[in-house]
Amino acid sequence: MHKLILFVFALLISILGVNAQTRTNGVLNTMLFSEIIHDYGTIIQGSDGKCEFKFVNKGKTPLVLSTVTSSCGCTVPIWPKEPIQPGKSGIIKVKYDTNRMGTFNKSITVISNASNSTVILQIKGNVIPKK
Repeated sequence: MHKLILFVFALLISILGVNAQTRTNGVLNTMLFSEIIHDYGTIIQGSDGKCEFKFVNKGKTPLVLSTVTSSCGCTVPIWPKEPIQPGKSGIIKVKYDTNRMGTFNKSITVISNASNSTVILQIKGNVIPKK
């Protein structure tokens, strides 16, 4: 019985600790993107495959992007490593390898300390051969 009470107490402390990481004085940290889908449309093989996803820290505490990963090696994200201060903006740059032919639909997963701690960005388009 004592072990059960100790376990419940430890679980409660853990939950409160995790909640405290995203909540400061009752205000949730929020990351707001101007767009979450970038459509390249139809592009020619070897074209510039770069795009940017802009976001704003709408919270009251610094926003930290802990990791940004892509669904495959053909998509490379670059993100700010320093904290984004409240009210300030940041950019996640993405480069797609346009030497791969055909239709593509890739995702970029952004993990942060915001209340919306996981955001999925998407790029899509169709690469056609050079003439």
